[in-house]
Amino acid sequence: MMMSESAMSWLLDLSVIFLFVVGLVVLALVVLFVIDRTQTADAIRRNYPVLGRFRHIFSTLGEFFRQYFFAMDREELPFNRAQREWVSHAGEGGSNTIAFGSTRSLNVPGTPIFMNAAFPPLGDQIASTDPMVIGPHAREPYTATSIFNLSGMSYGAISKPAVRALSRGCAEAGCWMNTGEGAISPYHLEGGCDLVFQMGTAKFGVRDAEGKLDEEKLRAVAARPQVKMIEIKLAQGAKPGKGGILPAAKISPEIAEIRGLPIGQDGISPNRHAEIGSWDELLDFVGRVREITGLPVGIKTVYGGHGTFKELFQLINERGAECAPDFITLDGGEGGTGASPMPLMDLVGVSIREALPKVSALRDSMGLKDRIRLIASGKLINPGDVGWAMCAGADFVTSARGFMFALGCIQALKCNKNTCPTGITTHDPRFQKGLVVEDKWQRVANYVRSINKDLETIAHSVGVSEPRMMRRTHVRIVQPDGSSVPLNELYPRELYAAGTT
Repeated sequence: MMMSESAMSWLLDLSVIFLFVVGLVVLALVVLFVIDRTQTADAIRRNYPVLGRFRHIFSTLGEFFRQYFFAMDREELPFNRAQREWVSHAGEGGSNTIAFGSTRSLNVPGTPIFMNAAFPPLGDQIASTDPMVIGPHAREPYTATSIFNLSGMSYGAISKPAVRALSRGCAEAGCWMNTGEGAISPYHLEGGCDLVFQMGTAKFGVRDAEGKLDEEKLRAVAARPQVKMIEIKLAQGAKPGKGGILPAAKISPEIAEIRGLPIGQDGISPNRHAEIGSWDELLDFVGRVREITGLPVGIKTVYGGHGTFKELFQLINERGAECAPDFITLDGGEGGTGASPMPLMDLVGVSIREALPKVSALRDSMGLKDRIRLIASGKLINPGDVGWAMCAGADFVTSARGFMFALGCIQALKCNKNTCPTGITTHDPRFQKGLVVEDKWQRVANYVRSINKDLETIAHSVGVSEPRMMRRTHVRIVQPDGSSVPLNELYPRELYAAGTT
């Protein structure tokens, strides 16, 4: 049977299109071949034109495949799937119970194991966590109701919908929200939560034209009813010895106005405050800020040696307890950030697991336990992490990345590229539309409530009525040989109180 003219014409057209597409593909391959062969930056592409490009593609995709297909629940870093899943379930507000048995290996060195009491308190003997006063010498002391709170994340480092959701969620859960060093935006204020204003080395939001402290701007910040405390940031765990970094791609006109930055340039904070070059100058600056604002004033720093903290506490006792910072936020070397040089991220700063027991023992031994509140920070996102911190001597715990997981973070590791697929750390409207504030703020509130509730459950199981009554004797730490040692033996208070290590 003869093919009709229309069918033959259609086949001819299809053949022409096919040959045209093949020609384009061949042309593209030839162009890529020439580019790869003539470029000098990549030896693999120069020696293996076109094919060498697949190495980069597979390297990029490897991160994705490892996370979703090959890594076990407890293997990933910086946070494994089990940790992230707990936060996700907590944010949903449902049950976080599991069946059949734990998937966590109890032989991994550093694992905390809480010591259950033979006769724990009955249900009607359990008390909820008591509020704690911070800054008794300030004109306006702050009574904090939640042990678990939001650590510093600036508007600019995170997006507008992320800040809005966090503000509303923190207000609902009754925890404080640290502004980060990027100043106060309208979105921090939107939810009505308590705010801790973080003053970074660049003094965004309270700086004059030369970058020095503008006292009138600071008074204006402190006059906002939501601002409850001031945190002077000396160092951050992920980049001690280096200031903050906000890539130019993430500096919108609005962010530039809030921070006082030029558009088109990276926002770089100095590596320390120009006014503070010694402990004496630090205490003077703390006193100055407290006098201006009337609010509790504390510092954020990283453990860099026992002698430095001993020198600080001795100086406080010499000058009088009134001069002390009202709180110390102790960040661990495992703390997170959107952008940091790898040597600082990997190798500088002592872990919170070592720093907190040492600093708390020294603070308590020098009679400053009731004067200086100790806030632990650094990869503490689950109830067990927070429970360990309570045993080690913390009064409060703050987290940033835990709250990011509550917002929907998938650990894509794109925080510094303005391409965050969940809309949390990007200012690209395309990605931001995925973060629905009306849904996410509830997940934030549920996450905080779940942490505090499960923390009280741990306290109950070890035989005390509230988390701040937990002590070093209530937790053991797994050692390399598989055995466990009580925290009070691993970090004896007497040894670190003496400041001998």
